Amino acid sequence: MASTPRRVVDPSPQLAGEAVADGRSLAIDRYRGALVWLMVAGNFLGGVAAVPAFLKHAPDIGLTVADLVAPCFVFAIGLTMGASFARRRREHGLSAAIRHFLLRDLGLIGIGAILSAGGTALGQPSTWGVLQALGQAGLIALLVIGLPTWARFAIGAALLVGYQLALDAWTLPAVLGTVHGGIVGGVAWGALLICSTALADLWRRGPGALALGSGAVALVALCSLLLVPVSKNRVSLSYVLVTLAIAAIAFLLTDLGGRAVPRRPGYLAWWGENPLALYLAHLLVLALVVLPPVDWWTAGAPLWLAALQLAAIMTLLSLLAWRLHRRRVRMRL
Repeated sequence: MASTPRRVVDPSPQLAGEAVADGRSLAIDRYRGALVWLMVAGNFLGGVAAVPAFLKHAPDIGLTVADLVAPCFVFAIGLTMGASFARRRREHGLSAAIRHFLLRDLGLIGIGAILSAGGTALGQPSTWGVLQALGQAGLIALLVIGLPTWARFAIGAALLVGYQLALDAWTLPAVLGTVHGGIVGGVAWGALLICSTALADLWRRGPGALALGSGAVALVALCSLLLVPVSKNRVSLSYVLVTLAIAAIAFLLTDLGGRAVPRRPGYLAWWGENPLALYLAHLLVLALVVLPPVDWWTAGAPLWLAALQLAAIMTLLSLLAWRLHRRRVRMRL
């Protein structure tokens, strides 16, 4: 892992008008920044009893606002994975490109395992965290990232259907027995990432192509709701398709909306430039906030106190995001 300034060059000419000085896509940074912001807020509010249920994860069947953040973040990874792999392959060769992503994904799994072990030691047992899920999805997507767009769509869809058939037949207990679906559910997260990289290809052809692709996914997603219950805990076929459509449409609106504002980094872009650093930092900050062993301070806190605590957390992390932006620091695997 390195914390050094770097120059990122996006190979897509369509992004030229949306890029800042170092070649980063403002649309992706803003989108990713909003997701990290929501992830931090959701992780804190999820532990406060007074917060309404629709702002927390559904217990099993169902879909809430909180259930959208993780798949949208997977989509954000898909936006850059294909272009980054192509650039590394062109500049350093196929073996080097594969090695980079292999080490990155294994690194995410390793960091996630350490965090899970720490949570278990503090009395919050966890067998499979979000970083492990992202790392496993990346390893699965790496197997097909060099294939054409249509092939990735087909493979992602086939993988998702196969996962759902297995889920219905015998893997449901294993999936529900852990968080984020565990290793078995990681297959569905991998299918989501594969399809996300294919939609990213459409975006690079223009917003119209992404709009058509998103519409097609949304139509299929609506049909899937008639056959399969939507559930993040099961990482069900309908959950993957519905959230993929929502993620793609949300990014499309972010991209189009960003064209109407000044083309310079702002608050959300600061967060989006260093998602891993801010995610790890928020875990430390949350641990400090919930440390006092009194019920009224965290789980039993009234809404006004929870709002003040959340404002303090967001202010502290925003200052960190701004500082990293000003110093041009990019923390990456």
